Amino acid sequence: MHTKNQSVTKTIALSLLFILLFSVATTGFAIFTLASSLDDAEAVNVSGSMRMQSYRLAYDIRSELPDYLPHVEMFEQSIFSPSMKALNHWSVPSDITEDYQSLIKRWFALKSVILSDNQKQYLALVEGFVDQIDDFVFKLQQYSELKLIKLAWIGGIGLGVIFLISVFVVRFIRKEIVSPLNALVLASEQIQSRSFDIELSVNSHNEMGILTRTFNNMASDLGKLYRGLEHVVNEKTQRLQIANQSLEVLYRSSQQLTASLITAENFQAILENMVSLEGIKAARLKIATPEERPLIFTQGDIQPSDEIQSKALVLDDVQLGTLFWKPGLPCPDPELIDNFVQILSRAIYYNHAQQQASQLLLMEERTTIARELHDSLAQSLSYLKIQVALLKKQLSSCPSTETSAQTEQVIAELDTGISSAYIQLRELLTTFRLSLKEGSFGAALSEMVQQLDQRSSSVSIVCQNQLSSMELDAHQQVHLLQLIREATLNAIKHAQATKIDINCYEQDDLIVMSVKDNGIGFDELELKQDHYGMSIMQERASRLNGQLKVTSSADHGCEIVLTYPRVKE
Repeated sequence: MHTKNQSVTKTIALSLLFILLFSVATTGFAIFTLASSLDDAEAVNVSGSMRMQSYRLAYDIRSELPDYLPHVEMFEQSIFSPSMKALNHWSVPSDITEDYQSLIKRWFALKSVILSDNQKQYLALVEGFVDQIDDFVFKLQQYSELKLIKLAWIGGIGLGVIFLISVFVVRFIRKEIVSPLNALVLASEQIQSRSFDIELSVNSHNEMGILTRTFNNMASDLGKLYRGLEHVVNEKTQRLQIANQSLEVLYRSSQQLTASLITAENFQAILENMVSLEGIKAARLKIATPEERPLIFTQGDIQPSDEIQSKALVLDDVQLGTLFWKPGLPCPDPELIDNFVQILSRAIYYNHAQQQASQLLLMEERTTIARELHDSLAQSLSYLKIQVALLKKQLSSCPSTETSAQTEQVIAELDTGISSAYIQLRELLTTFRLSLKEGSFGAALSEMVQQLDQRSSSVSIVCQNQLSSMELDAHQQVHLLQLIREATLNAIKHAQATKIDINCYEQDDLIVMSVKDNGIGFDELELKQDHYGMSIMQERASRLNGQLKVTSSADHGCEIVLTYPRVKE
């Protein structure tokens, strides 16, 4: 196994070494060839210029020009230039070197002819010398092209060998390393998704084979350990979830007690939290208030045939209501039920306390207004009544004249107006001193009806109340009580009725209040629009965003109906 491991590493190392060697060799040959070719182009150009210079010397001799010696020196500079001398290197083919040496010897022979007295002989020899230069230039061109061809072949072969070795290395790595690693990655993802039934195939004995076998053993051990722990964790998690759910539900329910004003929505929310627990299928809350219909909240489906359990809501030895619930499986925790009983009891208690505080503030404000009216306007009206009485007494002792008769009529009308205003003010003061006891609309209504019934023994007042104080704020309760009182007093004073029916109930999303009597009634067309009591009732109806409807006819009694939406003022 160890030998096989070394062969994998050695194969990859040798392959990379071969790639490196071929790369260095190809690159080195290319650099050497390019370096040796730097002077080739210059040598070809110089050789070509030597042909032109040979003809120029022939022209100088034929024309017998005296300044040909500089041209001779220029030719020698060309034939002995650095690029031409480089042809004597060992890397240059021997035939090119020999031709170059032959050109030098031929030039010296021609130079001796040019410098002799028989210069004309150069004209016959120059043609052969130029042909020899042409052959030399052609060989130089072939030599330069041959080097480029060799460079192309060597480069192509080197790149081909490097490519083949690279392909071999890539395939070898993909087969021996990449494929096993990919299988391990996929297996790791399966383990991450809690799937431990993994058996990777082992096709080799190298490092990846060892890693694969180790991974298979690890996955098997993890699977056994995970399944054992999962069973234990599931049991504990289930118990913790139930406890956490109970705590969360109790927390949400207790938050309802922190509301600035506890309303029916808070009680419904507490019941929803209670029914969300396991073991409680449905719940019902019944809140009992004296002189009012019980207020009932229901969450879930409760049938008469269902098995229902109940518990009284008691706080400070006062029974506030009853909690009913429909149990299921698993059975609910009794301590949890007791906590909900305590929360609901405190919610009802806080609701009553909030209503009493709100009504107390409202009553204190109205009492203050009544006291101010009594100390100011009532005293003034009393003083005016006394003054009018004294004035009438003085006029009665004087002789009667036409002027005094008119004065008596005005004083009589003034006395009537002041008396009516004083009576209306007394009624208004009585209305302002109307109180709500124990935060209960039903109790306040019952007490008010009892007081009105005691005023007139000839009238029977029957009151039926189906409203709950929890659904009415303090202002609505006061407006309703004052409307009922005003309508009942009108029936007692003016209708000559023997029976008055008062009904308060809910209809759809509306609050309805009606006061009906069997008195003499009146013609609606003759009803005064500026009647004081009626205008006050209309104003109170508008405060409730409601409508006040008066139905009456002669000898058929009268019915006053107030209807307004069941929303907060």
